Amino acid sequence: MGGQPTVSDVADAAGVSRQTVSNVLNTPAIVRPETRERVEAAIRTLGYRPHASARRLRTQKSSTIGIRLDPLTQDGISGSVLDRFLHSLTEQADRKGLRVLLFTAAGPEDEIEQFRRLSDGADVDAFVLTSTFHGDPRTEWLIEHGQSFVTFGRPWGIDDMTDPLHLWVDVDGRAGLRDATRHFLDLGLRRIGYLGWPEGSGTGDDRRAGWLEAMRSARAVDEATLAVLEETAEDGVTFGATAMRRLADRTDVDAVVCASDSLALGALTATGGRVPVIGYDDTPVAASLGFSSVRQPLDAVAAGVLDLLTGAHGGRVRPESGIDDPRHRLVAPRLVVREGGSLIGGR
Repeated sequence: MGGQPTVSDVADAAGVSRQTVSNVLNTPAIVRPETRERVEAAIRTLGYRPHASARRLRTQKSSTIGIRLDPLTQDGISGSVLDRFLHSLTEQADRKGLRVLLFTAAGPEDEIEQFRRLSDGADVDAFVLTSTFHGDPRTEWLIEHGQSFVTFGRPWGIDDMTDPLHLWVDVDGRAGLRDATRHFLDLGLRRIGYLGWPEGSGTGDDRRAGWLEAMRSARAVDEATLAVLEETAEDGVTFGATAMRRLADRTDVDAVVCASDSLALGALTATGGRVPVIGYDDTPVAASLGFSSVRQPLDAVAAGVLDLLTGAHGGRVRPESGIDDPRHRLVAPRLVVREGGSLIGGR
């Protein structure tokens, strides 16, 4: 066949009518499963893609997901995580015939205004949110206005694990820092320090809990010593270096686990690589400098987000819906251990 395959080509290949192909594309629930599977197989084989403009006119949907493009971070390290997530989300959405629309916002309230503008103009069908936090007004607005959305990150509220109106995918930061701490404990190290963010950050508090769990479970030190083995700082290499110096001035540490690679690089800088460090996010900086870090499986996160947006819930859950499909996905991270890097002290 010359040119792009058409609905007629798909219908002929699957042995069905053009209307049946249209039903599979637009209202698949009304098509028998075996027929739907046959049509979908023909679509994949032929590489057929619906005409976007015509489909929008028929369905009154844009097949577009809106997501905020976060501002660049000062150190350019931690922001790479969301960049990688955005690339994976865009690539996987394209394979599903969906588009990703990027927009910018100066803060949560400005982002809400963007939600309002994009939903009023029917420019997007759903939103993906990142960088969630306690009392996030963005999710409250989306729920109140009946918008479809999924967040990369828990809502971090009282009901954050079971909220029936909030669909989310997150990486188990607690498990990540627990594994990092246990790695050092298994090497025979006992005084494992922790560099994290100030209290109140849902993500940071979750990662700190993993360090505490591992230290208490191993009974590595007593509670009084545990209290002096942690230090907090705003995210950034300079802040991490300053926090590490405060920690080292106060007590001796055998190793340090950190809430981010930015803090980890700061700790390595402050100690000249004499103290082993594990970061979090496994950014390109961690790989190039050779220090260990906890990797977030961002491809799995993106896949989970799209599943919740396009599956039975359609990015929106009503308590009376009766749908039993999972509403939340907690993805396991992986500790990447590197030895003999340019800064990390070998043990």
